[in-house]
Amino acid sequence: MRVLLPWLAVLALVIALNALRLRPLAALVSLAWLAWCVWTWVRPRPGR
Repeated sequence: MRVLLPWLAVLALVIALNALRLRPLAALVSLAWLAWCVWTWVRPRPGR
């Protein structure tokens, strides 16, 4: 469950921003989260 907390926090933030009609900011948060996830997946790791 602990692994899912960042995902759930970002999801809750995006839903809250959408509810407050701050959709551009919600989209920015979503895209930043996606970029961070992709970066952590493809970045070179030490020892590779």
